[in-house]
Amino acid sequence: MIASDEVTSIRSPRVKAARQLARRSSRQRTRLFLAEGPQAVREALAWGQVAPRPGDGPRGASGPAGADGARGGSGQPGADGAAGSGPLITELFVTAEARSRHDELTSQAAAQGVPVLAVSGQVMAELAQTVTPQGLLAVCRFIDVPLQRLTAASPRLVVLLANVRDPGNAGTVLRTADAAGADGVVFSDASVDPYNSKCVRASAGSLFHLPVVAGSPLRQAAAALRGAGLQILAAEGSAGRELDELESDGALGRPTAWLFGNEAWGLPADLVALADQAVAVPIYGRAESLNLAAAAAVCLYASARARRG
Repeated sequence: MIASDEVTSIRSPRVKAARQLARRSSRQRTRLFLAEGPQAVREALAWGQVAPRPGDGPRGASGPAGADGARGGSGQPGADGAAGSGPLITELFVTAEARSRHDELTSQAAAQGVPVLAVSGQVMAELAQTVTPQGLLAVCRFIDVPLQRLTAASPRLVVLLANVRDPGNAGTVLRTADAAGADGVVFSDASVDPYNSKCVRASAGSLFHLPVVAGSPLRQAAAALRGAGLQILAAEGSAGRELDELESDGALGRPTAWLFGNEAWGLPADLVALADQAVAVPIYGRAESLNLAAAAAVCLYASARARRG
């Protein structure tokens, strides 16, 4: 349903509730987050319409995952693991200009039963987390999955983020993992919130494409992935072995979880110890190092090539 009256006040209860989702505490309490721009809205609308990858939560689920990943039709964890019904987007805010440019998205949202609220440019500016809003902003349900659901799906390529604090970097790694065909991304409890608006934007829609585990203790995640048959490779610039060696000896063809550390200080020794081996991306020129997103891209595509023979 598309509301005919334009909301012009930032004091509107629905606008105020959406604005609060800029805070992590509000997102965690409500299990809702903001997805801004036509690309994110398009992918959120399509989330329930595409085949899931291994480990994905139920498509079209109406509520948060419980401890066992079950969702009930009421929006609360279900006892039998059955998926509830309903769209991923709970509300869509749109300006008149954006509606004229993206009428197919607002029509698709309305067809899914999503309330579509027309808002003024001033209201959108208050809601949006960007300097130049694109006029479309969706309130979405959380879509992360339990760690055990990911490991039970026999993944072959997984990303494990340890102490990654920059949301732009985290979102870019998520996008890269999606492009490389990874089966999931695990955000450790010391890493940024995957629902941070900057992380959502940097993922360019990839948040909606592959299973994401949020807030898992790092050691627990590493143990679970190893138990599922994955080797754990730590990307570490000072490691004795280089990526080229693993490509040559065929080690990258095995199911692998890549462990990536903090942007500034990398992986401390105690976290490197969680891996089966540490691996350095070779630097052939004079650059001091690669940034997190670039190093992740090199490692993940090396594994992707090995998987494809």
